[in-house]
Amino acid sequence: MMTRFVKGILNGVLFICSIGFFWFMIIQPFLTQKEAEHLKDQYSISVSQNESVESSQDTKENSQLDFASLRSRYPDVQGWLTIPGTCVDYPVLQSDDTDPEHYLRRNYDGKWRMAGSLFFQYDCTPQSRNKVIFGHNMNDGTMFGVLEKLADQEFCERHSTVLLETEDGVQEYRIVSVLTTDLSGIPFNRTRFADDQDYLTFAGTMLAGTGYEPQTEKRLLTLVTCAYEWEGARTVVVAVKI
Repeated sequence: MMTRFVKGILNGVLFICSIGFFWFMIIQPFLTQKEAEHLKDQYSISVSQNESVESSQDTKENSQLDFASLRSRYPDVQGWLTIPGTCVDYPVLQSDDTDPEHYLRRNYDGKWRMAGSLFFQYDCTPQSRNKVIFGHNMNDGTMFGVLEKLADQEFCERHSTVLLETEDGVQEYRIVSVLTTDLSGIPFNRTRFADDQDYLTFAGTMLAGTGYEPQTEKRLLTLVTCAYEWEGARTVVVAVKI
């Protein structure tokens, strides 16, 4: 009798754990993906609207989103990141230095999500020469789970374009380097530089071994997610603005 009772409890606990695993690892990432799709659909600019934008503001000729309306509702949405041909098509949030990882487990409207959101480092600005975006390496491949795949040269060549849309329009970047490193090896999260030479030295480190020559006017976009080769390891994808 006692054995059946214990087995029943264990089976119940196992069932609850299975439901929890299914919720956190499958349903939650699915919700995050669908929420991003819904947000983009809600604030996308129609063709006719986009034509009027093109005629009035050359800097926004490729805009796809109504950022003025989007940010009036969700002021922490600072951009939209897309890697065509992959699942990466998400808003990019940003909080301040009092809670720099505020969106680590939250979506754009503050709801708790296992997958969290993509988010800029707190000190990034539109003028930053190195824009740093963090995101979770989700087991189902969503969010920044795709970054480690970019270490494969063939895959990277097929998905080398990165689009970052902000209120200033769409900026196109080309992936140049994929690293597995940590902050003790490369200070990949630097966003501020004393002068041109300081920036060139930093960019040279980020692009070492790629054959790409750093230029003062060519800004970097650095995408960061967890790696598991050692404690503190990160997959760092470095793209150069075209």
